Amino acid sequence: MASLNSHYLKLKAGYLFPEISRRVTAFTQANPEAAARLIRCGIGDVTEPLPLAVREAMHSAVDELGTREGFHGYGPEQGYEFLRKAIAEGDYRSKGLDVADDEIFVSDGSKCDCANILDVFGPDNRIAVMDPVYPVYVDTNVMAGHTGAADDSGAYGGLLYLPCTPENGFMPGVPSEKVDIIYLCSPNNPTGAAATRARLEEWVAYALENDAIILFDAAYEAYITEANVPHSIYEIPGARKCAIEFRSFSKNGGFTGVRCAFTVVPKELECRTDTGEKRPLHPLWNRRFSTKFNGVSYVTQRGAAALYSDEGRAEVSALVTNYMENARILREAVSRAGLTVYGGVNAPYIWVKGPQGATSWELFDKILNEANIVITPGSGFGSAGEGYFRISAFNSRAKAEEAARRLEALAWS
Repeated sequence: MASLNSHYLKLKAGYLFPEISRRVTAFTQANPEAAARLIRCGIGDVTEPLPLAVREAMHSAVDELGTREGFHGYGPEQGYEFLRKAIAEGDYRSKGLDVADDEIFVSDGSKCDCANILDVFGPDNRIAVMDPVYPVYVDTNVMAGHTGAADDSGAYGGLLYLPCTPENGFMPGVPSEKVDIIYLCSPNNPTGAAATRARLEEWVAYALENDAIILFDAAYEAYITEANVPHSIYEIPGARKCAIEFRSFSKNGGFTGVRCAFTVVPKELECRTDTGEKRPLHPLWNRRFSTKFNGVSYVTQRGAAALYSDEGRAEVSALVTNYMENARILREAVSRAGLTVYGGVNAPYIWVKGPQGATSWELFDKILNEANIVITPGSGFGSAGEGYFRISAFNSRAKAEEAARRLEALAWS
């Protein structure tokens, strides 16, 4: 009989969002009249139409494929040169950051990249994650066999959890012990917090001193509003020697259903072999792409490239402004209701502390049943999220305003 990967059996029952879906389905089946009133402020999925510049570029690409002269079959696994160049120039070199075209690897999503990057790392690395944390970072390390079993709180042995609290602005400082791989997400999902330049300088200095690698998830960088918050880890001197950056078109360009993202792997980034020799990571990630991935579709990449046009940039800016206005409306409403609120300034997420003694899932059920709103329970992101919940600002203006009214009207005590 074939054997299975027993590490999957260590996973706690129910990935966060499927569990939310299960509870919402049960609620709507029991309360069919409430289904029409349901407002989803849980999963971070965009709601507004694709930018016109993207749609026009994708239509043109489809027409191009409809001719013998313009047809494209298999493309380069790492991404077409026109998109890699647009990314490197538009997001990095135009801002004074040294990133080459071939250091960009185009993929179908940052979620996939954050998981797939583990393919090129060994099993003996000591890994640090923020707590609360985007569940993918933890669960994929469990699947890969990099952890022990989970304890009663859901924490896995072998991982170093870095508590994110009001006292540290939900952005932890460096640990006193040595780790090899650090997951940092800024602006952060779920807390909405963002790392200041000084905090990132601490982390880069730590990584360089300890020969560690930072996996920097910058999927929400387009939402940064404060001047002291870097948009890229590479704004910090020395980061090219110790950091990999993940970015996505999902939340700025509305590509959650289209699927396109990219990872930056600098050529000077090195890891050690079993014999202690240092080897560059870039060729290994390139080989991984060539072996396990056939590339993002030509039509999708043409659409992504259009986001870097003048028209595309203007439309992205309008989308971001729209969602951040939703965040302001929701943040202020919940604050008026008497709850302590964080986030919503550099990210489209509002992180809310519930009344004393209420668990995250109790808050989820209360808001679902009494306000017919779906939020995300904080404990689903880790033990440090217990007692909190996350509100997503990805919604229409009308639904954001209605959700704000309902949340403010709830009896919280």
